[in-house]
Amino acid sequence: MILAALNDYYQRLLGDPDSGIALPGYSQEKIGYAIVLDAAGQMVDVLDLRDKSGKKPLPRLMGVTQPPKRASNIAPCFLWDKTSYVLGVSATSKRSEQEHSAFKELHRKALAGSDDPGLKALLAFLDGWAPDQFSENPNFVSQGEDMLDANVVFRFEGEHAFLHDRPAARTAWARQQASGVNEAQGMCLVTGETAPLARLHPAIKGVNGAQSSGASIVSFNLSSFTSYGKEQGENAPVSEQVAFAYTTALNHLLRRDANNRQRLQIGDTTVVFWAQAPDKAEAEEGENLLVAFFDPKDEDAQATQRLHDAMQLVRQNRPLRDLGGHLEDGTRIFVLGLAANASRLSIRFWETDTLAHFAKRLADHFDDLELKPTPWRRPPSPQLLALTTAPIYDGKAKSEDVPPLLAGELARAVLSGARYPQSVLGTLVMRFRADGQITPLRVALCKAVLARAARLDKQQGRNNTQGEPPVSLDTSCVDPGYLLGRLFSSLENVQRAALGKQINATIRDRYYGAASATPASIFPVLLRNAQNHLSKLRKEKAGLAVTLEREIGQIVDALGTTLPRSLRIEQQGQFAIGYYHQTQARFAGNDTDTTETESEGEV
Repeated sequence: MILAALNDYYQRLLGDPDSGIALPGYSQEKIGYAIVLDAAGQMVDVLDLRDKSGKKPLPRLMGVTQPPKRASNIAPCFLWDKTSYVLGVSATSKRSEQEHSAFKELHRKALAGSDDPGLKALLAFLDGWAPDQFSENPNFVSQGEDMLDANVVFRFEGEHAFLHDRPAARTAWARQQASGVNEAQGMCLVTGETAPLARLHPAIKGVNGAQSSGASIVSFNLSSFTSYGKEQGENAPVSEQVAFAYTTALNHLLRRDANNRQRLQIGDTTVVFWAQAPDKAEAEEGENLLVAFFDPKDEDAQATQRLHDAMQLVRQNRPLRDLGGHLEDGTRIFVLGLAANASRLSIRFWETDTLAHFAKRLADHFDDLELKPTPWRRPPSPQLLALTTAPIYDGKAKSEDVPPLLAGELARAVLSGARYPQSVLGTLVMRFRADGQITPLRVALCKAVLARAARLDKQQGRNNTQGEPPVSLDTSCVDPGYLLGRLFSSLENVQRAALGKQINATIRDRYYGAASATPASIFPVLLRNAQNHLSKLRKEKAGLAVTLEREIGQIVDALGTTLPRSLRIEQQGQFAIGYYHQTQARFAGNDTDTTETESEGEV
């Protein structure tokens, strides 16, 4: 299914002249320099093709002949390669002499008998070149050591096009490909047609953590992976044409380009997405809607507003076309999550459905996250939600600290409408207890996990006594975890009101973890201490003392006579939500006597 969808996407891109997708047999590769040759094969110049608009010069993407798959073998590219192959010089390779010999041998065989002046100039250059000339030729010396191990192409003097773009070169490359076609024929699993089967599939590059040379989705390199005596790709027969198409399309999606908005990183999972529709404009509109969800940047306020409007239509059961433009319910959406696994790629998730169904799931996701008052200006992206599960050091969380599998599972739950992984709740509760940072995003995600579980349990006829957590302070909620969280917030407020803003550590800093896990052993102590603080307040702010004592009394009455000895993980999540709601309600109330004692930091 994945390979078929990518193959279809390649065919669509191939028909779009603006896509920049590589033609069959070609590939988009990073090229740094071009060697200019005259008719006699003498080098007349070296051109620096790198993009120097940024802080550091970067090689430019160029359509060149498809490279062979390399591991530890020596395999030269046709009409381009890195300097160890083209010139026999390298800063890292210890076998540049053998690599250069292989490069010369390939071109002598492939270009023998050619009457094209450009290709004859290349052969003459290779015949007369010696690696020690690199350090002597002023054209190379002027480029410095930056050129070592960079990819190099050739250009014929007086022409703008490169050698690999010449008609004679394309003919030679087609002949070279035909001579190397795998003789094994079979039925392609993707197209169902009988065709030459790919023994090795082209490398896939751009997945974070994978080898720089690329990795594979389909590969068989050990006898234990094979069956019935078949070798390599014959175990999962895919034609040469389809292998090229799906890897080219995936590499196009994974390209590291500032303008590429179809690739993003969520934890250790690299996510790509695309859309399929009868009309190009419809497909682009569908992709733009996903971009607004995955990457809601400030400069994309219009796209973010369009996402919000689309969610409102979905909640009203209206078709997306009512929004105007080219949005269509039937547009097909594909989302693929990949992660590195040595020389292979792991499929973290694969979701495909219509745009209408995806929009409904996104609307449900935002509803599950809802808190009032809304604590964010723009909807939190999946990357930001995954980041909330990481520990906070010095007021900041780092993406490398996000639990690896959790990020992918969280994204899959959002896209599929399934339950959020239970590990999200466990991780958040652990973070609340460890660093004490009860931030709005953490609370929102905690609420989302519990709300979705309660809703799906109800739909599936399961017994769930907790129900969905409230979106703001609910004084009628009798869930023990929620009430204890509210009580803990009220006791902390009493402490702050009695001791002032200069207090070194509040009860949250010292007792939050124990109070949320084993309330029966902690709350009696906290309540006794609160009486001392209230006694002090009665002398200084009698009205405030009465208000706070009444608030505590109402919560205690709702709890009953016996405090639970321990709280389950779901109730500890409710504890955090209750604490957050009670604290935020004081800010929203704008009560000077009460709110002036609150910390200005994050809750």
